[in-house]
Amino acid sequence: MNTEWLNQLPVFLLVLIRVIAFFTSMPLFTYRTIPASFKVGLAIFFAFIMMFTLDAPSLEMNSTYILLIFKEMLVGLSIGLLAGMMVYAVQVAGMFLDIAFGFLVANVIDPQTGAQSPLMGGYLYTLTLLFLLAVDGHHLMMDGMYYSYQFIPIEQLTLPFGEEAVAQHVLSAFSTMFMIAFQMSFPIVGSLFLIDVALGMMSRAVPQMNVFVVGLPLKIFAGLPLLALTMPAFFMAADHLFDEMFTAMRTLMELFGGA
Repeated sequence: MNTEWLNQLPVFLLVLIRVIAFFTSMPLFTYRTIPASFKVGLAIFFAFIMMFTLDAPSLEMNSTYILLIFKEMLVGLSIGLLAGMMVYAVQVAGMFLDIAFGFLVANVIDPQTGAQSPLMGGYLYTLTLLFLLAVDGHHLMMDGMYYSYQFIPIEQLTLPFGEEAVAQHVLSAFSTMFMIAFQMSFPIVGSLFLIDVALGMMSRAVPQMNVFVVGLPLKIFAGLPLLALTMPAFFMAADHLFDEMFTAMRTLMELFGGA
């Protein structure tokens, strides 16, 4: 019995590395406020369950096994980073709104990355993560973690990073992220642009008026109610963003597996 467990140990370690790499780079699981001991324990729990569902051959700890370790790490990090990149469309939309509102001069510390982020971007990003939990998106990400072994077997040694299809898919996901960010922010940015046009016309008609003093509070006063009115459309765009994220993850897995 002990020998059987020792034979399964290399497979368990490879599964654990992929799961930890997923948790390191995927949205929602990368928050610094989540204790590292909890994330490691959850990864060990998932890896222990998933190990018994895989039809993986027995592996030996040799030079090939070291390459498998790097491959598993790259699989988890690549798919998780692609998912995180798609969700960061909300941060980009918040940056567009901050430029229109005039909030870009005040940045806040993002608790996830520890870096500065736009004021409205952090607010909208928090709402997006809560919406992701509400629609069980975290369960779908865990499903993607489990079903990744159907596309990328654990004994597969190489990943086709050099193929044109992989690069095209990443660039397509990147452009889709910017397109969704533009769709999220366009109603408010377009409305505030009309205010800028009106202020420009007023400055020509009344040169004594200081448009820089009047324009900033006016855009905030008009923009916040517009933000409240466009919140249902924002959540519809966030739902579309989640669909694109899961599709991008699945397509990248298929490309990695050679499908």
